Parts: sequence; C-alpha cells; structure tokens
Amino acid sequence: MGEAQPQGTGPGNGQAAGGRSAQLAHTGLRHGWTTGACATAASTAAYTALLSGEFPDPVTITLPKGQTPSFALAVEELDAGSGSAMAGVVKDAGDDPDVTHGALIRARVRKLPPGSGVVFKAGPGVGTVTRPGLPLDVGEPAINPVPRQMMREHLTEVARSHGGAAEPGAEADVEVEISVDHGEEIARSTWNPRLGILGGLSILGTTGIVVPYSCSAWIDSIRRGVDVARAAGRTHVAGCTGSTSEKVAVALHHLPEDALLDMGDFAGAVLKYVRRHPVERLTICGGFAKLSKLAAGHLDLHSARSQVDKGFLAELARQGGADEALAEAVAGANTGLAALQLCAAAGVPLGDLVAARARDESLAVLRGAPVAVDVICIDRAGLVVGRAEPRGPGAGGRRR
Repeated sequence: MGEAQPQGTGPGNGQAAGGRSAQLAHTGLRHGWTTGACATAASTAAYTALLSGEFPDPVTITLPKGQTPSFALAVEELDAGSGSAMAGVVKDAGDDPDVTHGALIRARVRKLPPGSGVVFKAGPGVGTVTRPGLPLDVGEPAINPVPRQMMREHLTEVARSHGGAAEPGAEADVEVEISVDHGEEIARSTWNPRLGILGGLSILGTTGIVVPYSCSAWIDSIRRGVDVARAAGRTHVAGCTGSTSEKVAVALHHLPEDALLDMGDFAGAVLKYVRRHPVERLTICGGFAKLSKLAAGHLDLHSARSQVDKGFLAELARQGGADEALAEAVAGANTGLAALQLCAAAGVPLGDLVAARARDESLAVLRGAPVAVDVICIDRAGLVVGRAEPRGPGAGGRRR
C-alpha cells in the first residue's frame, strides 16, 4: 500500500539528487504510517459503513502532503440499529523500530445530534492528558491536533458524500472513539506516563508518514546529503529535525532542496561530518525541546536516548533574568513546551537562550572548522520561538 519513494538520482541527468526524499531513498529503508494515519483510515471506513452500509476495503485517505495511501481493514463491525460502526487497521511502521508497529488501532464511530460536530473520545489503550504543557488540554484524549484535523476533514467529506451533513460546510456530527489493542501495556515502553498521559498511547503524527531512522543507514544518508550539497556548490546548508523545521528553514533562508539535510535526531552526525567536510554556513533548525537537548550537550536527540533537562532550562532562565520562583516553576514543568510558555509569560527569552547555547555546543563539536553556525528553535506549530545569529570561523559580517 502507499506510493513509491522518490529515487536518489535525477532521471537522465546523471547527477545525484539531494534533500530529504533523496536521503530516505538512499537508506533503502521502508517508510511506515503513523498512528494518526491509521486512526484516520479506520474512522473513515467506519463512518462510511455507518452511512452506506458497506465498509470500503481497502480504505484510501489523503495525508497532509497529498499522498494517498490505502489501508486494509483488519476488523469491522456494523451496528446500524444503535447507530455505530467500528473498523480497525494494523499499524505498519515500515523499517522504523517503533513500539507501536503491529498494533491494532480501532475507531468506533457513533452518530450524534445535528450541530454536535466531531467529538473525540479515548477508548481502551488510548491515554488521557492529566498534566499541562502538552498541545492538548488536561482531560482531553491523547489524540494530537494534526490527527484530529485529518479525521475531521475525512469524516466531513464522508458526510457530504453520503448525506450525513445537514448544511454545506458543516462538520460531520459523530463521536469518534479511538482505541489501541494492548495500548496501555505498550505505553509503558514510552514516556507517556512520565508526561502525565495515563491509560495508554498517544495518537500521533504530523505528516502521516513514519520516517525510519536506522542509525547507521540514516547517518550514511546525512553524509551523502552533505556530499551532494558540496558538489552542487552550496555554501549554506540546513540540518532540520523534521518536515516542519525544514519548511521554516526554507522560508527564512530560501535554500534549495539539495541544501537541506534531514538530520532527524542525529545532530552529532551532521556536526562531525561537516567538521571534516566544511561548508561556509550551517543552520540548525528544530523543535524547542529537541534543541534544548543539543544545548545541554546531547548529540543524539532521540527521546529514548536523551531527555529534556528542566533543571538545565531553569538555570538558563536564571541567566535570562528569571527570579527564583520562575526558575523553580521551570524546573518543575511537565514538558519543555510548558517551561517555554512560563518564561514567555514572564518576558524571559528562553527560546533565544536555548538557541544560543545549542549554537555554542555545535561550534564546540566543530572544533574550529571554518563553519558559521546559526540556530532556529520552533514550536509544534512551526512558529519561531528562539534564534541565535551566525557565529564561528568565517561568519564575518553576515547577519541574515
């Protein structure tokens, strides 16, 4: 199911391509689908059956970047008398070592009175948010904003196609209960309990696609990306933690695709290779929480191998003018995002402080290589929350 990946060599020109998709093609790894994509497929199939009497199998959905994968249904159940239907999809994480690979993700859809809109509910195996600092309110099912939006859009389209929406532009009026078989057990292998997400897993994903990060294969692809950029004469490259940060780097610096390095969690791999194969300027762009790990000296930013150090953030906040009460609140914050929000409310530029420290840590790894480094921190929505201007050998007077 799904689409073929873009190839790493441009047809007919004999030159190696660069950028994010070329890196993935070079690894030889198979991508997979997020829990959010699976929940969208399952809920779309269930609602279609509820309105039409038939389950689409396979069910095709449209992801945020336009891909149209199809998913086979593993289970289905229609109870037209009670106004509910259930469909389930088995998650395929591709070659990524994801703890949710093979999990059965179910969606049960029930009709609601007109005007109710789409209401989300956590079923068995899906967690509930119990602490602030996450992109969801306390008490909400741990179904992240992008998967919610995907489900709203697909369910509303099903309603329009089958007469389930009373007025043009109206949302579908349904309750969507997402559950994951054995989800509570699987969640013990994640950081959900520590973050205050209790009772099961989170339904995640911003693109719908799981990009596999085999350490050796992905680091090799990063090196190839640097080689391609240098061969193309690029003097400015950007190492980005994901697709959102990549968009920000392009918007701010107008970089071509072959100057973009999908570093994922492997900041150290980018820095060490650029140290041996320099470019004039390296921009590092990523989520605030991930880059706070780099600021604290971690070169592997994966959640299983490094964590946000709120004590470190509290010390940075003190350096930025925070009083002791605020510093203690930062040290006790549930997440890096919560710490950032506390400081923003008090006028303490924690994002800039993290960016500056991450830049300085990067320069330390570069060990005097002729590379200027700047850093951009973003939030989950892609808004810039911290920046550090270029510094390092060769930075000269450039400040753009």
